[in-house]
Amino acid sequence: MQVDSDGAPTPKEFMDAVWGTVTKLYGEYGASLTSLTLIDYNAEKKTAVIRTALAAVGMVRTSLASIMSVANREAAVHVVAVSGTIKSLREKLE
Repeated sequence: MQVDSDGAPTPKEFMDAVWGTVTKLYGEYGASLTSLTLIDYNAEKKTAVIRTALAAVGMVRTSLASIMSVANREAAVHVVAVSGTIKSLREKLE
């Protein structure tokens, strides 16, 4: 995914924003179903790769679209690609 923001948020700030929106939209029980994990984060390119449970892909995509700020700075998150495995995702992105 691509993070559009004024500054380059840290991986912790990014994941805090993701968890915050997932929890706000679906509650703690819904957030626990996502199994979110940050796999890769590039602050220079403002890209991130996260892993989630297959059943929760829709929930996570909705949550990412509703992110308005990261670390008190306006931001938007755009999903670039979705894949079943990290290996095939990296192939898609190259």
